[in-house]
Amino acid sequence: MSQHSVEQVEVAPGEVVTQRLVEVPMSPSRRIGIGAAIVVVGLVTAVLLGKSAGSSSTKFDLNGSGAGITVPTFSVPGTGLIIACGIVIIALGAVQIVRGFGKRALRFVGIAVALLFIVAFLTWAGTEGKQSVQVGSLLQQTLFLATPLILGSMAGLMCEKTGVINVAIEGQMLFGAFAGALFGTIASNWFGLLAAVVIGGLAGALLAVFAIKFTVNQVILGVVINAFALGLTGYLYDAVMANDATSTNQPSVFNPIKIPLLGDIPVIGSLLFNQTIITYLMYVIVIVIDVMLLRSRWGLRTRAVGEHPKAADTVGINVLRLRYRNVILGGCIAGLAGAALTIGSVGQFNKNMTSGQGFIALAALIFGRWTPRGALGASIFFGFASALQTALSLLATPVKIDSNLLQMLPYLATIFAVAGLVGRVRAPAADGEPYVKG
Repeated sequence: MSQHSVEQVEVAPGEVVTQRLVEVPMSPSRRIGIGAAIVVVGLVTAVLLGKSAGSSSTKFDLNGSGAGITVPTFSVPGTGLIIACGIVIIALGAVQIVRGFGKRALRFVGIAVALLFIVAFLTWAGTEGKQSVQVGSLLQQTLFLATPLILGSMAGLMCEKTGVINVAIEGQMLFGAFAGALFGTIASNWFGLLAAVVIGGLAGALLAVFAIKFTVNQVILGVVINAFALGLTGYLYDAVMANDATSTNQPSVFNPIKIPLLGDIPVIGSLLFNQTIITYLMYVIVIVIDVMLLRSRWGLRTRAVGEHPKAADTVGINVLRLRYRNVILGGCIAGLAGAALTIGSVGQFNKNMTSGQGFIALAALIFGRWTPRGALGASIFFGFASALQTALSLLATPVKIDSNLLQMLPYLATIFAVAGLVGRVRAPAADGEPYVKG
């Protein structure tokens, strides 16, 4: 729902009537509810984490692997920092309850609360003092795990901004992963990368034909394509790869490429500028989509078709052609996301190796409110939840965390993040609506 309304300004007779956009105040119940939730997070941080923290200080190591210029490891007072973070979170919640933050300010408050809780939680995890918290490695693992999610969410964005629901991201990624491993082994990892993009595009074309030409229910169609991808790649794995893995399922993996000077920047150099070609392509894709969607003719037409295809058709935009193009391009990006799982990561294909990442990418798109930057942030958040699972399993935390609970972290984060937005986000108006030219 819109949080703004138009206010008409009264003027003297004969003068021009002007209008201005004013922000609609948040309802008291919602303001208090959000503030109370923030206070609860603060109490959990200050009381629960603070009380159960170990007696030692926490050591942080900000250097990732391959760092050019390193920074010294430093220590912080564990319990003191945890309680301080909790108090700041409680103060923010109290301000929200009493007077409330504006819509834009509330977003930054939410980010601040999340960061403060993460800092407090990592500090708590390292208060046993047996080993330092490897923040640099944690961030590198976050970006590594978020890359296929970011690409998958961009694939969904390309489709849904033009009015086609893409539930088939999972299947398109699975096709891309299989093609990347197979053709990467037969020829080279570069050929495997190209094959993954092409196969993903073909899967996108399959979605486009049935959704646009034959107006099949797009959600059901996406589920069917996912099942088809799972069955076909599983069959081909047993028939081809399992019998001769050496010549069909052992592709070379892309090595990190360190950008001179930028790769030597402390902390962020090894994180952002010592990555594989697939990660660098992800940077380019996100930037291009973000810029083009708001500042190009293609972006204007895409948004118009996604919101009101009939009006777009009236002014001369070829609705069906634009939808075909965007859905196929989305499939290509999803295929690239699949390649990130094989020739960009483990170096082989396994059955159902996407393991729901396509659906998490779709959740990131929703959580990011169908915007490139929002989907990017949501994907990084889900990637961090996955990376945190590994980091916590290596730390001697004050309270032992069950490994099964750690494995649930990414999916719990997905459920809570998306559930919190139910009824408060709006997809493109024509999303999922077939368009038949009159």
